[in-house]
Parts: sequence; C-alpha cells; structure tokens
Amino acid sequence: MTTHPEQHLQLTTVDTRHTIRIEIRGDLDYLSADALAEEATAQLANRPDLTDLHLGCAGLEAIDSMGLSTLLMTHRRTSVAGVRLHLDDRPATLDRLLHLTGTLEYLTS
Repeated sequence: MTTHPEQHLQLTTVDTRHTIRIEIRGDLDYLSADALAEEATAQLANRPDLTDLHLGCAGLEAIDSMGLSTLLMTHRRTSVAGVRLHLDDRPATLDRLLHLTGTLEYLTS
C-alpha cells in the first residue's frame, strides 16, 4: 500500500495480483489532478498483468473540469492497455457531473 499526499488530494494505492485500487480522498481539481494521472499511468506501466483498475471515489469531495479530464484520460489509457476501469462508490456529485457532461455511460460501462 502506498500513500501519496497532495495539497487537497490524498491517494492510497492497494494492489493485488491482477487488480489495483486507488482510493481518492479530497479534491480532484486543477491543482491535484496530475497526481492521479501519474499514479494511474505508473501502475499501468509497471503491471502488464493488470486486469482491473479501481478508483475508489467515496472520499472524493470536489471535482472540476481538470479532474474530469483526468478520468477520461485514465479511461483511454486503461482501454489501450486492455484493463477495465471501475469508478467505485461514486458520490452523487460525481454522478451528476458525469451525467451533465454525457460521460457517465462512457466511464462506467
């Protein structure tokens, strides 16, 4: 398990044999989105046997357009790698943003 503190974001990564889970706590925004992008990209690069990447969103407090962009970029990278992306325990605010932007089905199917 690895913890990566940022100003308004804390990421905790837990890995198993074929699965990575990154718990998100705090704000996923312009100031902090790069931390999630870097962690997800590193996990994909270091784990060729990875089948599933779970983003635990229960602790997500706020998300802006940069945070949404990071989720979309992570989805593209997992798709290219043949890894399933899961947005677990989504708060209502995240679901509302995904619905308003037309990305809910794209990111959760």
